[in-house]
Amino acid sequence: MTTAERRRAPDGFNLVPPPGWDVIPLRTGTKEAMDRIVRKAVAQLPAGFPKDDIPKARLKLTQEMKKVARRASAKGGMTLYLPAERLHGVALPVSIVASEPIEIPRVRPDSGPETVLAALASVTPDAETRELDDTAALRSEREVPADAAQGVDVAHRQVEYFVPVPDSAADQYLTFSFSALIAPGSDPAFYDTLVELFDAVVGTFRWTYA
Repeated sequence: MTTAERRRAPDGFNLVPPPGWDVIPLRTGTKEAMDRIVRKAVAQLPAGFPKDDIPKARLKLTQEMKKVARRASAKGGMTLYLPAERLHGVALPVSIVASEPIEIPRVRPDSGPETVLAALASVTPDAETRELDDTAALRSEREVPADAAQGVDVAHRQVEYFVPVPDSAADQYLTFSFSALIAPGSDPAFYDTLVELFDAVVGTFRWTYA
């Protein structure tokens, strides 16, 4: 990357999802992407799956994706990544959401993203600094218990990366959030593996420049 490129803000980013995953844009083209995923899922149904149950399966999958997409959009999500294929016959209960950049004003004219990351790290349990495409980012991980009063129907493991956009005119930050639903009595090692998968995906992160 040249010095000139580093002096201007990137216009976007690339993130490579795992094989068998699909991407749902949440700004435009959402319905078309969902329809494509549903068609792919229906085509992968077992040969002995009752034909009369296919419309019901299609409707259930569509409703579940719409629910996940609505929640992601409500939290500022701009791109949703979902597994569209089963892994060894198992449907992974996971998702990745890339959120729209948010602006955080500087506390002082001479402060910058380092100050924001340090402040967040001081109040975020188990936070650590990682580097994504030559940019310092903050990673945090936690288990969120089920709490109907807070709108959390199922407990889940959550991992987030908070990434400052380099050289942006106003200090902006991206968030990448991973969520894995925790089934009662499940093996914690299974979720550790899913988290490792997410970390590997985030490791493919690259800024893009026009």
